[in-house]
Formats: sequence, C-alpha cells, structure tokens
Amino acid sequence: MVSAKNAKHGRRTIAILGSTGSVGCQTIDLIARNPEAYEVVALTANKNVKTLAEQARLLNAGLAVVADESQYAALKEALGGTNTKVAAGAKAVEDAAAMESDWLMSAIVGAAGLPGTLAAAKRGGTIAFANKETLVCAGPLMMELVKKAGATLLPVDSEHNAVFQVFDFDHKDGIARLILTASGGPFRSLSREQMAKMTPEQAVKHPVWNMGAKISIDSATLMNKALEIIEAHFLFQLPREQIDVLVHPQSVIHSMVEYRDGSILAQLGSPDMRTPIGFCLAWPERMETPVPKLDLAKIGQLTFEKPDPKKFPALEFAQEAMVKGGITPAVMSAANEVAVQAFLDKRIGFLDIERIVGTILSKAPAAALTDLDVLRDADADARAKAKELIA
Repeated sequence: MVSAKNAKHGRRTIAILGSTGSVGCQTIDLIARNPEAYEVVALTANKNVKTLAEQARLLNAGLAVVADESQYAALKEALGGTNTKVAAGAKAVEDAAAMESDWLMSAIVGAAGLPGTLAAAKRGGTIAFANKETLVCAGPLMMELVKKAGATLLPVDSEHNAVFQVFDFDHKDGIARLILTASGGPFRSLSREQMAKMTPEQAVKHPVWNMGAKISIDSATLMNKALEIIEAHFLFQLPREQIDVLVHPQSVIHSMVEYRDGSILAQLGSPDMRTPIGFCLAWPERMETPVPKLDLAKIGQLTFEKPDPKKFPALEFAQEAMVKGGITPAVMSAANEVAVQAFLDKRIGFLDIERIVGTILSKAPAAALTDLDVLRDADADARAKAKELIA
C-alpha cells in the first residue's frame, strides 16, 4: 500500500515507461538536470523513435524499447554506436518494467500502461505512476500485488500527489474526507449548446496545464476527475463518500485533506507537473526544480465552486462505476479512451464522448474482477461496443 517509509538513498537506478509523452519528457528534464543522482536503466516509448533515441543518448540509457515492433530497425539505427541496448514489442516493454531498478515511472497513457505497471509491482521497489487507469481498471489486483511485494506507490497526478503530501498515514481514522480540486477545463463557463460545437483544437487548449491530448480532453469533459475519484478510492483506501471534488480554476491548491477536528490541510504550488514529478523522483527528500515559485500576492484571489453534474455528467459516471464495482470502472475507462480518440480524429462531436461512455456504462454487467483475463475481456468488449456506437 502507499507508505511514507524511507526509500533507498544514494544514486538511484531509474526506468521510465512512456518516456516520450508529456510526463515522461518532464521526468527526463529533471533527471538531465541532476545526472549525477540517477542512472537510467530503461526507457520505453510507443513509436516515437526520434525522441526516444535522443533521450537514450542524453542519459546514456542501458536499454531503449519501442512498443511498435515495426520501428525496431529505425531505433537500432538511431542508437548505433552507443552502449544502449534496443528491443521492441509489448513484451519487451513489460520486461523493461520488470527489470531491477530503484525507481520506476509509469507514464504510458491509458490501459496500455497496465501490463508494465503490474509487472513493476510484482518485483516491488518504488513506482511513481501517472497512469491512473492502472488503479481505475485493476485497483484490487494492483493493490494486492503492491502489498504482497512490499512495493511503494507514489502518485504523480498533481491531485493525488497533493493528498499524499498532507495525508496522515499513521492516524487515518482522523481523516474526514479528501477534496480533489479540478480546474474545470477550457469549457467550464460555456453552455451545453456551446460545448457541442467545440473542436479538438479548442478542447486540448487547457487554460492552465500543459498536458497531452488525451488527458486534456478528459479534463475538458471532467472525466479526468471521475477517474481520479476511483484512483483515490483505491490508493488511499477510503470510501466514495469521503472523496469530494471542488472546482478551483486557478489550479494553485492541488488538493486538500479535511480532518475530523475541522482542520483542512492543502498542498499549494504553481501548476507545473515537474513539481509532483520532482517530489516523487527525490522522495523521501526534496529536490530543486525549475518550476516558477508561487506568488500568492500576485495571484490575489483563489476561487472555488461546486462542479455542475448536469453540464459534466462524468462525475456521476464515476459514482455509478464504483457502486457497480468489479469490471465496471474498466469498462468506463475503455469506452472513454475509444470515444476520446474518435473525437480527436473528428469522427464524433465533443458531447458525443459522454453519450458513448454513458450508454456503455449503463449496460455494463456487474461482473467481479477476479483476474487479468476477465479484465482484458471486459476491456476488449467495451472498446468493441464503443466503436459500434461511433460507426
């Protein structure tokens, strides 16, 4: 389970799954600023060979893996003359995750990141994870593996990282609730009629955060917050009734923990993912980051509002998925991934995302999540049904 025990000191060996994505690149940025503190044993990417090779050369990585097997030759050529070994394929990504390392970053987007994160959990060690789908889709399985192997989970999502920093693990019974903050996304002030006309280009332009396309769309629909509610439930072992959401457009307070005596502890910082990444990278110590320092006097005001479930029904989806339990959260996540990609490809409208997810979620069977085979079948079935609705 999540713990606050001391991690191994000294030069850390590092593996990064999804090193060419937004979180992966920001992790590389921090490591490159402190090369004497870290030894990179493995980097993986989906198919961005150019960036992967550049990263491997920069950090003298021991292994570089591209998931797309057709890119193997290109990666081998790009890293010719270096000491970096090269591999390709989904199995190679899992093998990289299972390699011995002090610290692993799980930053592969969506359900594709699940096998690697589970492989890392089986061998123990410290796992910093930005892949919320791991806990959303396979929370019970993941937490069981973590407990059995004695692994440590460090949340990279700014909200869960904020909670982690102010969560009293030794006196959990004193906690009343978690308050996850949400920026509200780029369409917070728009009507449903206006939202229906929004394009992918408009949806990915988050007003505060610099993120990848998929998570930016999830922020615009508030599905990102729905996934985070489920993630927090498993990560901090609290019931849904003790997890609330509050819209905070400035994204200065990243989340809060309310205690039974009325105290509320909050973690504040500039909206830059290098803060939570740096926290995880240096944990249990802290490191310098290039993040702009927070100037509260300059900001002047921090505002808050309740989320509107009629405008953003994704939060209700999270409630429904958690009540049904079992495979249902995985079904919701899979349908959302397919719908988001269809919207990015301009095959459906913005509000069609929630319609597709809502339709599939309402028909999802309340089947138990007993093993990975059940999870894979549920994921595949949900994706197939989503594609049928889109077609």
